[in-house]
Amino acid sequence: MVALGSSFAAGAGISPIIDRHANRSASNYPHLVAGAIGAHLTDVTISGATTETILRKPQRVGLRRLAPQMESFPPHADVDLVTVTAGGNDLRYLGTLISVAYSSWLEARPATRMWGRRLRAAVVASPPTQQDVETAAEGLASIVEAIHERAPSTRVLLVNYLTVIGPDTAPSRAAPFTYSELNVFRRIAGQLREAFAMAEGSSAAELVDVASMSETHGLGSADPWVQGFAPRSTRQAALFHPTLEGMRAVAGAVVDHIGSVNRR
Repeated sequence: MVALGSSFAAGAGISPIIDRHANRSASNYPHLVAGAIGAHLTDVTISGATTETILRKPQRVGLRRLAPQMESFPPHADVDLVTVTAGGNDLRYLGTLISVAYSSWLEARPATRMWGRRLRAAVVASPPTQQDVETAAEGLASIVEAIHERAPSTRVLLVNYLTVIGPDTAPSRAAPFTYSELNVFRRIAGQLREAFAMAEGSSAAELVDVASMSETHGLGSADPWVQGFAPRSTRQAALFHPTLEGMRAVAGAVVDHIGSVNRR
């Protein structure tokens, strides 16, 4: 098994972190899936990755340049399963959530109020376009194509993103947004789901739709599977990212998908 992707696959902020440059956890969903199905795992996920840094562009993390993830793909065809979770950074999804949350925090303080307002307005004013969605979809489909060039018979699962802002999420300390901003984030999440659906339709991959599965587990729900905003937290990389419970839910969905398709 090989795992490719960004922080929603790498498990940013979830202990234990086994690669601090990649912010990769030993409790991310690829590790949990591999353990459940008895697979040998090559996990090259990196927090902050885009479809381009998975395919061909080195990723800068601090002073380091990390090679494209596909360069670490096993050099033989003996790969049965590949999971891919990427595209969120292509659409600036998590970056927008975090920037607006911190802008709200700055606005609440007289000394930084004006700075926070300007940052907030600038971030919300540039949502992803339909062209951005199509480009992200093409990036995902290109990853699938590159995988099959190396391992023609391998099974590729596109695993999309857990819901962060659910249909009933309201402004709160964990989600310090206006109702208008919440709608912006729901729209971006919908665009990300669209990109995955387009990639599935244009490639030989299967979609594991954890976004739909987790709609009732967003921020403000009785059982959120993602971390809310906590500006003074020592685990800043985990803000708005999956919790361990969320990773377990994603792993369960992937294992169930593998089993259900195998039984057809």
